Amino acid sequence: MREAIAAVFIIMGLIVFLLSIFGIFRFKYVLNRIHAAALGDTLGLASIVVGLMILDMNFFAGAKLFLIILFFWMSGPIATHSIAKVEVLTNKSYEERVREK
Repeated sequence: MREAIAAVFIIMGLIVFLLSIFGIFRFKYVLNRIHAAALGDTLGLASIVVGLMILDMNFFAGAKLFLIILFFWMSGPIATHSIAKVEVLTNKSYEERVREK
C-alpha cells in the first residue's frame, strides 16, 4: 500500500513537470514562461520528494528529503523573482505593453 501511495505522488510530480514543460513552450511572453517553470519546479519536485519520503520510511532520510523540499521552496521563488525583475528592468517592450493596456 505504501508503494502505491508513493507511486501516485511520484507520478503526480512527473505530470506537473510535463505540464510545466508544455507551459514553457506554449506561452509567448517571457514572464508567463518563467511562472510556468517556477510552478512546475516547486510543485513537481515537492511531490516527487514526498513520494520518496513515503517510500523510504527512515527518519533521517525523510528529514534530509524534507530539508531538500524546504531549500527549494525558499530558494526557487527568490530566484524566479530575481530573473523576472531583471526581465522587467531590461525589456523596453514591457513598458509599451503596460502603457497600451
